[in-house]
Amino acid sequence: MELFIPQDVKNIIDKFYKNEHRAFLVGGCVRDSILQTIPNDYDITTSALPDETINLFEKTIPTGLQHGTVTVLINKEPYEVTTFRTDGDYKDNRRPDSVLFVSDIVEDLSRRDFTINALAYNHYDGLIDCFNGLKDIESKIIKCVGNPDKRFNEDALRMLRAIRFSCQLDFIIESETYESIKRNYKLVENISSERVRDELCKILISQNSTKGLELLKATRILEIILPDINNLVEYTPKCNNHNRDVFKHTLKVIDNTYSNLILRLSALFHDVGKINTMTFLENGHCYFPKHSIESAIMTKSILTKLAFDNITINRVCSIIYEHLVLNVSYMPTDGEIKRLINKVGSENISLLYDLQRADINALWDPVPFLKKVDFMNERTQVILANKEPLIIKDLNITGTFLMSELNLKPSKLIGELLNFLLEKVLDNSSLNTKSTLLQLTKDYLNHLSKITS
Repeated sequence: MELFIPQDVKNIIDKFYKNEHRAFLVGGCVRDSILQTIPNDYDITTSALPDETINLFEKTIPTGLQHGTVTVLINKEPYEVTTFRTDGDYKDNRRPDSVLFVSDIVEDLSRRDFTINALAYNHYDGLIDCFNGLKDIESKIIKCVGNPDKRFNEDALRMLRAIRFSCQLDFIIESETYESIKRNYKLVENISSERVRDELCKILISQNSTKGLELLKATRILEIILPDINNLVEYTPKCNNHNRDVFKHTLKVIDNTYSNLILRLSALFHDVGKINTMTFLENGHCYFPKHSIESAIMTKSILTKLAFDNITINRVCSIIYEHLVLNVSYMPTDGEIKRLINKVGSENISLLYDLQRADINALWDPVPFLKKVDFMNERTQVILANKEPLIIKDLNITGTFLMSELNLKPSKLIGELLNFLLEKVLDNSSLNTKSTLLQLTKDYLNHLSKITS
């Protein structure tokens, strides 16, 4: 088997061989190359010790010497180079207490998580496959190297990685590996929030994200990493527009979205607040007043615990907060749509409409709701294309100008005046001229003086 190797990577491997060391591409980049997809990066493993690697190359970064890893910079591109090694004992289900450098590539491959990742390749020796990884790739199987209980006790994150690879590659988790995940799921409690977050994100943006969530549920990992979502499983209140349980509804909404992390996170958590807001009607049906607000509040707490950055948290929560489509017979004015754009953010408004469509298409009767969303989206595109004023800095007047023209001193009144003018302009953009805004300000001040006199 011959696989493509980028020239810079080939040069790195050649340099090792010219200096009496062995070196291979290893892990995911070999797997992806076999699958004929472009690898995200190229990891290299070598018989050379870290100090020897550093001495061989002009530019290196000692990124993880204790684990044998050196980053080699070639044409400003980083390549991780790690010495063949075996791992010592794992005492925290996360990382080895020590590593032992070895000279045999087979020993190095034997410590890896799954057979499809326990592959090495170079243009000298070809494919090194000691654990039938190629066969498992061809059979589309995720299988642990060796004893799965041992692999997962070494690093509990591997259980999440198995599910993630199953989603990304559309592979099946081999039965012994799957049963081991079900036995050892509680080990996930030992994984840091950051590592859980990263795997969850990769699951969500994969081509089979709902398959991943079903696997998380079936293995009971969901109840550990996302207990609030797990509480929605078989939560089946009788309501007017859908009667599937809220977890299944959530999966359907996610299926209706495309691969965008903000959108998928918003879809995942958009109804999480329903469980706290259920209110019964006289006919035995129920509804969920202000559940979008409750969902946004809960989502902020969940994402914070998972160590998401504030920008992501704020974007997702603002979309969830506004996701409900109500009063389908009423079409909002441009001013109301502009205020919605300001609440959600112009960078999020299209994602909001995408979530609304995904949610609506999971209902029994989506048509009237879709008409409203389509109308709002069309008006939004016109507003943004015309660069109509949306915020105070878009006004053709400034606080400094108002103070100069009206002999006002800096105070809260200036902000009040600008907000008043913005509200007027949001409803009628033709008012956004300096003379008109100045006159509106004078009228407003006269009105204030009459009220206070």
